[in-house]
Amino acid sequence: MIPKSKSLVWFRRDLRAFDHAALHHALHDAMQHGGKVVCVFVFDTDILAGLPRSDRRLRFIHASLVELDAELRKLGGGLLVLDGPARSEIPRLAAQLGAEAVYVNEDYEPDAIARDAEVAAALHAEGRILRRFKDQVIFEKSEVLTLAGGIYGVFTPYKNAWLKRLDAQPDSIAPWTVEPYAAALAAVPFKPLPTLADLGFDDGPLPLAVGMTGATQAFEDFLPRLADYGTARDFPELDATSRLSVHLRFGTTSVRHLVRTVRQMMANGAGGAGAQVWLSELVWRDFYAMILFHHPHIAQQSFKPAFDAVAWEAGDAARELFAAWCEGRTGYPLVDAAMAQLNTTGFMHNRLRMVTASFLVKDLGIDWRWGERYFARQLNDYDLASNVGGWQWAASTGCDAQPWFRIFNPVTQSQKFDRQGAFIRQYLPQLARLDARDVHAPWLVPEDELKACRIVLGRDYARPVVDHAQARQRTLERFAVVKGG
Repeated sequence: MIPKSKSLVWFRRDLRAFDHAALHHALHDAMQHGGKVVCVFVFDTDILAGLPRSDRRLRFIHASLVELDAELRKLGGGLLVLDGPARSEIPRLAAQLGAEAVYVNEDYEPDAIARDAEVAAALHAEGRILRRFKDQVIFEKSEVLTLAGGIYGVFTPYKNAWLKRLDAQPDSIAPWTVEPYAAALAAVPFKPLPTLADLGFDDGPLPLAVGMTGATQAFEDFLPRLADYGTARDFPELDATSRLSVHLRFGTTSVRHLVRTVRQMMANGAGGAGAQVWLSELVWRDFYAMILFHHPHIAQQSFKPAFDAVAWEAGDAARELFAAWCEGRTGYPLVDAAMAQLNTTGFMHNRLRMVTASFLVKDLGIDWRWGERYFARQLNDYDLASNVGGWQWAASTGCDAQPWFRIFNPVTQSQKFDRQGAFIRQYLPQLARLDARDVHAPWLVPEDELKACRIVLGRDYARPVVDHAQARQRTLERFAVVKGG
């Protein structure tokens, strides 16, 4: 039987038991005013309904919850795991336990904001309260404003203001401690989590190390490489990135912990130039979360309204090109290798996210929203704010975006960032026999040399679906509707 409690902590995208704002405040308040705290997670069927049965993220979440429950039990508590519509399950549970308050960490996505408003209203109708805390970003909503009190639309001045505010308010990255107040946790009777099959999903191999321990190990592995991050991060064949994006997405690590650690290293003269660059990437997360909060229309429309006038390709031809892009058969090896990486692992290197997005929009002339939705289905670390921000950057329709007349050449990008073709060969083994000169553009290789490498274009590897030079010209014409805007 679940004990009565004065409060619930509703875990969502914060699957850890340390440096956790909502958990800290619930436990602290319980210690001050009496009562116990029950921890709960809901497999929200409103969200699950839109996911494929083989969704890798559900495996990550499920395994991370097992670890979170075990950690909470060490502290004297435990995790109650439910499934159903969270908008009704949370008010129902609060009423069942007689909880006066539900503590949550803020979520800034439009659907989450609407869900939380509905939960808050249902709780309020019964004399209860939803208490919300900042946790997944360092600065939220309107905490970083221009001198005139406006919302930033360009990253660099936002970053400068963000860093200035952090210098002035170092407590912004102070940890929200949990262990000193753990006695207020309610001991939840053990009950196995619903299986993935129970939830209607397929089990399978985990996409990467999960939970708090996976996040800790990933960060510890990354720190020795941090100094070289600024120069090495653009080369997908190198193990140069942190691989922490999925842990930030689901909160198995704390962004405050990451920023504290890197800032301390910088203060001690460690981390080199790479530390500054990586810290900027964390600031980008805050920036995009802020933009989505203030401009929720960007989930469906261009940040710059004028760009909604761009006429994208449509019809059967566009759908065939889109399918070729999704399936990694565009005939451009770096693009296809990147899509193979995404489809097989759920991960894509950030440089390749830019290359593949640019190719879809500016070589194939396809609406960025198609690509954004495909990434939403495939990425382990899918985050609406960052994904939309990145896609609108590549499509030149977003805030502080790449100029519309700047168009990535997929061959040049390949030659520059996969010089020896190591990444291409890893994901396109049919091209493994091509040398470093030829692997970037197989269609330019004489037929007899291709045959010597046992490659027949159109059979072993796709012919290019478009000519880049011609596609570039069509893109310039397509974007002429916003020229000078």
